[in-house]
Amino acid sequence: MTSATLELPPVGETILTLESVSKSYGSVQAARNVNLAIPRGCIYGFLGPNGAGKTTTIRIIMKIILADEGSIRLAGRPLDGGMRDRIGYLPEERGLYRKMKCLDQLAYLAELKGVPRKEARTRADHWLTRMGLEEWRDRKVDSLSKGMQQKIQFAATFISEPDLVILDEVFSGLDPLNIELLREMILEERDKGTTILFSTHMLAEAEKICDSICLIEGGEIILDGTMDRVRAAFPLQSVRVAWEGNPEPPADLPGVLHREKSEGSWRLTLAEGINPRDMLPELMAFGPLTLFSANRPSLGEIFLEAVARHRKGGRS
Repeated sequence: MTSATLELPPVGETILTLESVSKSYGSVQAARNVNLAIPRGCIYGFLGPNGAGKTTTIRIIMKIILADEGSIRLAGRPLDGGMRDRIGYLPEERGLYRKMKCLDQLAYLAELKGVPRKEARTRADHWLTRMGLEEWRDRKVDSLSKGMQQKIQFAATFISEPDLVILDEVFSGLDPLNIELLREMILEERDKGTTILFSTHMLAEAEKICDSICLIEGGEIILDGTMDRVRAAFPLQSVRVAWEGNPEPPADLPGVLHREKSEGSWRLTLAEGINPRDMLPELMAFGPLTLFSANRPSLGEIFLEAVARHRKGGRS
């Protein structure tokens, strides 16, 4: 199937739908009644800790494994093998033909997705330049560093200009400069109308890049929505504090849900309804403050609270 025969919805309307998708391995339920409606032209974070069920769900979308129950639709049509050329997939387990030259590798992978040979080589040259690897175009893949190989595979994921791209732990093992490079490219592709399913356990990175997110835990979606909706559902507050001598704050501070040390100070997540200013007397009683600032909660803090609510049987 080509993009010409797949009628895409307008940007902002649902392009990928999962309905009641479940998968079990014996007594372990890796995906439990997963329901998602992912809008076109967004970066959609598929988040959770290792083992939460993210990769299982992705493999079901890619038809690598079959769901026990449920259905998947792309642009309103049942997702079948004929649509796979419209999906770019960068799995967590990387894999390239190590003895092929970089340009030949990219061109070959583009041709497999239906790109004509001449156009495939033109695109391969473009992506190598974009990645800062133009000088390596005629070098074999196995002569590249691990980070360079990861950039080649990233380029291969986008070179066919797919409508939906699935990135599974794309930043794993990369240095900060290359993370920033790939982050900028992901945003550029999003702005062109590409839908990107961004799977990671690195919540801080997801917070920088995602338009919408879902949180998965134990194979089950426990939170789903735009970043604004997610924050509205968790009106938590946090404060960053430090004391002279940088002591560790008491573990039983009233109104504090979580505490985390970071960069020489402590981030305290407050219980719902607690005003940060009301914490000041308690904090000052512990010792002379050298830092006190109120912050909105991080995505990691929201995730911890969402999991706690879920395990108590509440609705997120």
